[in-house]
Amino acid sequence: MNCPFKKPRWTRRKEARPQELLAAALDLFVERGYAATRLDDVAAQAGVSKGTLYLYFTNKEELFKAVVRENVVPVLGEAEEIVDSFQGPTADLFHHIAHGWWERMGTTKLSGITKLMVAESNNFPEVARFYHDEVISRGNAMIARMLERGIERGEFRNIDIKQAMNVVCAPMIMLLLWKHSFGALGHGEAAMSPEKYLNSFIDLLLHGVLKPAAMPSS
Repeated sequence: MNCPFKKPRWTRRKEARPQELLAAALDLFVERGYAATRLDDVAAQAGVSKGTLYLYFTNKEELFKAVVRENVVPVLGEAEEIVDSFQGPTADLFHHIAHGWWERMGTTKLSGITKLMVAESNNFPEVARFYHDEVISRGNAMIARMLERGIERGEFRNIDIKQAMNVVCAPMIMLLLWKHSFGALGHGEAAMSPEKYLNSFIDLLLHGVLKPAAMPSS
């Protein structure tokens, strides 16, 4: 519930920190998309002048890159560390990464970045290239390492890693897009449980890659 005594936004100090500008930018990028977000509005939401914003960010593209590097890249880095240090079965690793990803990304405003990129990449190729290089490529490589891990440990069948990686990514992206489209309706078939969805996805995935159990001797 909003506090009735909260000070108006414009009473903030003029020298807002970059983090405040990034938080305001994230809100507007997710709410309006990349094209419709104006630097004037970002500055106003942060409670500073547009000139102050330019002290930190030279243009909207650099601001967007900073939003991604400040918010999305660290989450990806944490997941990579988990993959590289995990000691248990690879099936458990997939569960851990998928649910952790949804907790850190899907339940937050960061989930809207995926919809933004899908909707506007064609119109802003430089932004799309940046996001691909710093987020998508690293995420794909991490999933490939998980699949390779399962194969090397004798837990998974010998499969086409590249294509399997694409198959793993697609349902997770779909869940984010659903949240910011039909999921916003919040009822009927549109009311999807992310936890149940992820559990079903992982179950179907693992039963497609796990080696069949040895046949009992007669």
